[in-house]
Amino acid sequence: MGMLSKIGTTVAAVALTAGATSFASPAAQAHDGTPCGARADACLDLSSSQAWLMSNGEVTYGPVPMSSGKPGYETPTGMFHVTWKNRDHWSQTYDAPMPYSVFFTNNGHAIHEGNIERGSHGCVRLRHAAAKKFFAELEPRDHVQITW
Repeated sequence: MGMLSKIGTTVAAVALTAGATSFASPAAQAHDGTPCGARADACLDLSSSQAWLMSNGEVTYGPVPMSSGKPGYETPTGMFHVTWKNRDHWSQTYDAPMPYSVFFTNNGHAIHEGNIERGSHGCVRLRHAAAKKFFAELEPRDHVQITW
């Protein structure tokens, strides 16, 4: 192994040990002006309260404004899959409508139509047109990436 190769290996090992993300796989890196990776079919950014639909790392819709979980009911972050959809869902837990629900956890978290001016109990709320579009475009097993 040459001197430059040894230095490169050492730098990479130190960077990975320190938690650097510059060595992340291409699927995990931001794409097309969003904070999400190329595998994401839906990209939801909690810090900017924006959402996008994506295909192969390219934005197909958005950004659109959204709201997420209020303190104590935070929306989970990470990579999820659409588990199921229900156009006219009614939350039994909160006795409230959740139109155009696209569920991404088995704990009731969904993307759905709702008031984006206030926080939710962990769901991601979109305005009517955006919720309808996300519902129409996303299918079970599609990737939903939620970042902070």
